[in-house]
Amino acid sequence: MSSQDNRLDRNPGYLVNDVARLLRREFDRRVKHMGLTRAQWFVLAHLYRNDGRTQRELADELDMEPAPVGRLVDRLEESGWLRRAPSPADRRANLVYLTDKIVPLIEEMRAAADNLYKDAFKGLSPKRVEDFIEALTIAKSNLIDLGAEEVGDAFSGADDLHRIQRKAAKNEAKR
Repeated sequence: MSSQDNRLDRNPGYLVNDVARLLRREFDRRVKHMGLTRAQWFVLAHLYRNDGRTQRELADELDMEPAPVGRLVDRLEESGWLRRAPSPADRRANLVYLTDKIVPLIEEMRAAADNLYKDAFKGLSPKRVEDFIEALTIAKSNLIDLGAEEVGDAFSGADDLHRIQRKAAKNEAKR
């Protein structure tokens, strides 16, 4: 590995993490006037994509412990932006739903996110942005697959390369 390969500014893990951090920071700045914390808008965004989740499912999806998610849901419910309803499948659980009151705020957040992405990717062609998104999608899928494997199986070199190439070819064929 050359010294050039060790530079953080060319390290994919560092870059993905740093770009995500900068996107979050800029998004926070752009929506600060709405009065939501990052954790609150994160909960709202996840429910917007998949409304009617249990708090446990929401905690798992957000990579958080259930107690802090419960406190976030409490505050959002007090604001009238969420409501809890008994789960028909499990009488011990409640499902969490967005209320109509939050929909205009979510739409404003989505518009802010769209504008942020336009600004962040300024200077890149739509094709390059789409290729970048496709690369991240493939990497995410590969990492999910690796997480489901036994640890010893995750390092099988040539087999991994073939699996990745097959997945990339399948994704390319879908386009």
